[in-house]
Amino acid sequence: MKTIKSLMGSGTLAVSLFALTSMASAQHIVVWSLDKEHQPAYNLAREFHDLDNGITVEYREVHFEDVVSESMRAFATGQAPDIIAIDNPEHALFAARGAFLDITDMVAASDVIDPDNYFPGPLNSVSWEGKLYGLPKATNTIALYYNKDMFAAKGLDPESPPATWEELVEAARTLNDPENNVYGIAFSARASEEGTFQFLPWAQMAGGGYENLNAPGVVEALDIWKLFIDERLASPDTLTRGQWTSTGTFNAGNAAMAISGPWELNRMVEEAQFDWGVALLPVPGEDAERSSAMGDFNWAIFSTSKNPEAAFKALEYFASQDHRLFPEWGQLPARSDVELPETGEPLKDAALKVFLEQLQYAQARGPHPEWPRISKAIQDAIQSALTGQATTQAALDQAASTIQGILGN
Repeated sequence: MKTIKSLMGSGTLAVSLFALTSMASAQHIVVWSLDKEHQPAYNLAREFHDLDNGITVEYREVHFEDVVSESMRAFATGQAPDIIAIDNPEHALFAARGAFLDITDMVAASDVIDPDNYFPGPLNSVSWEGKLYGLPKATNTIALYYNKDMFAAKGLDPESPPATWEELVEAARTLNDPENNVYGIAFSARASEEGTFQFLPWAQMAGGGYENLNAPGVVEALDIWKLFIDERLASPDTLTRGQWTSTGTFNAGNAAMAISGPWELNRMVEEAQFDWGVALLPVPGEDAERSSAMGDFNWAIFSTSKNPEAAFKALEYFASQDHRLFPEWGQLPARSDVELPETGEPLKDAALKVFLEQLQYAQARGPHPEWPRISKAIQDAIQSALTGQATTQAALDQAASTIQGILGN
């Protein structure tokens, strides 16, 4: 494996990070990302700008809902930035259309970046037709949070969380306590990418996926989600609320379990007034293969960049700082070779180990250039089944037919 090489320098350019300043001896690159001043992209872009390497950086913050439309419009009009941070399921949308630069050879020649160091899921999300069209920026996944105090109070072993779907259902039934406004489980089935993000691992563990969404195991998975709703083991607004709000009910003690991600760890430490733990996502049966969702953003260089070499140097610098992602910004690096320091919070440190193990099974959504349409079909099936508009089988059959049409099969 190649080692992480720091690219920090001692010099500082007398140029404002955000000013459109030109220097005869400097190359200028533009970076777009969602990150604000307290997040990684902003700070790493500023630091790279301050290196004495003849490259200046202009940084622009883009709102989440505008990333795809604005960047596609910018690419079509020849005004795209050099570098963009893009949500991982939308990476193939750009790569397949020639919008992103093939950096395969650049990576092969790099002393800083080694593809073998990345988890398979994140690396797959930046790949298209055997080539690399970017680098993972960070990553996340989902696992099962559970309230150990509630487990003990209901006679369940707090050190043996549910490991299978059957055990999860039984635990949710045991822990459900309507009189005290406690639901057995919290998750998000919202008609958005969040719903797809949460359901797709269930489909994959059951032997299905977006290519065969109506496989028998996937029907069983959606039947369990419907059971959670029908038996009121999960709140009715599971269909409309996002992951952050959903997990908030767990943090507040109004749900005994929650399916969510590592972005909740700091909030859990600050808010939870109970003993809690995190377990791997339950599987259909003891011998079933594991899976999990994979979130967060990727870096990419636009194929129209006038300074692709300078842009790649910036990506090398960003990658060289992956060891800082978690301790400084609470984000997980997409790499297995980066050791994360302990935080000093025992519950958080134990949970982090589970999330890192779960990441080994995380799969990219797609990659496919028509992922937004594919995801919409999955979301529609979830909503149709859980609201009783169609049986789970009929809902998934319709979604599978829609997706096969998108795939051209």
